[in-house]
Amino acid sequence: MKIIEQTISFVRDWYKSNDNISLHEPRFDSMEKDLLADCIDSTYVSSVGKYVDLFEKMTENFTGAKKAVVTVNGTSAIHVTLEQLGAEYGTEVLTQSLSFIATANAISYTGAEPVFLDVDIDTMGLSPAALKTFLDEYAELKDDGFTYNNKSKKKIAACVPMHTFGHPARIDELVRICNEYNIPVIEDAAESLGSTREGIHTGLFGVAGALSYNGNKIVTTGGGGTIITNDIELGNRLKHLTTTAKIPHPWEFFHDEIGYNYRMPNINAALGCAQMTKLELFLKDKRDLAEHYKLLFKDCSVQFVNEPEKCRSNYWLNAIILESKEYKDIFLKEMNEQGVMVRPIWKLLSTLPMYKHCFAQDLINSQWLEERVVNLPSSVRVNNK
Repeated sequence: MKIIEQTISFVRDWYKSNDNISLHEPRFDSMEKDLLADCIDSTYVSSVGKYVDLFEKMTENFTGAKKAVVTVNGTSAIHVTLEQLGAEYGTEVLTQSLSFIATANAISYTGAEPVFLDVDIDTMGLSPAALKTFLDEYAELKDDGFTYNNKSKKKIAACVPMHTFGHPARIDELVRICNEYNIPVIEDAAESLGSTREGIHTGLFGVAGALSYNGNKIVTTGGGGTIITNDIELGNRLKHLTTTAKIPHPWEFFHDEIGYNYRMPNINAALGCAQMTKLELFLKDKRDLAEHYKLLFKDCSVQFVNEPEKCRSNYWLNAIILESKEYKDIFLKEMNEQGVMVRPIWKLLSTLPMYKHCFAQDLINSQWLEERVVNLPSSVRVNNK
């Protein structure tokens, strides 16, 4: 198990630590403390305050989105966008089985049922070939402008591909295929802040995308998310819905429809504003780490997951593909027992008890990856505390 020993030695040297090493922890310095203190002193720590607007503007400037709407988390961002685009009881939403549970949960919140398709090995994201195979076999674009599943007779309301571990899926191809069937694409870009395909930020290929700022993400607000879109009308609509559908007024409370209390608190946004000023530094450090991991595994049976062609990945969580499930289990056990946290990729969503009844394509690539993929420590090394 020489490679395990070499990996442990490399990680400990990289982080200059003999203590337990986390998979991905946040990095803060005095700026976060200063902005949080300012927010607290202002007393505007909840749904109103200057940092919410500033954080949205900073996100727009960084991603190139015409509209950003901050939310309490990435799951809520996907949920409300799906619902606005027509996902409801009696409809289906296409997605990948190899994903974090939030993707399928957000679909379920609308009452729609997820349809699980396969991924590509190299991107670990939804496969255009698998999508086309499914649509060619089951889908029909009808005169009402919607596509229906000929087998289930349900409308296909949307498609939600995920940019796994920050690596962009073949999102341009996925959007092109979905456009042929008039199926809106909502990108689960929760893990891919800072990732681009051909210079375009993830989340901006489809109708909208959802980012996450959970504590383990490249930028964190403690908990939070953002909807990004180039459709300003849709963005304004989602802003209204996520702020309890309240009509703006200096003192009166009038809500014109059922909305959601999905607003990001000002105190979380303050933390995000400080984090965003360091995002380029974080990205540089993470890409540097990825290059060193690549060299570490260059001449062995371990395959490092590199950024896809024509993409620039944020390398949120570095990943390797091991030769077998048996070796993966050994790798996980020995690394974690020696205080270096590594984790397997997720269980396929289609195998979980609440989703076993859903349609699942032949998931050859997904199953192969589930048996072999492991995430390595990926925290930003920069720490000015």
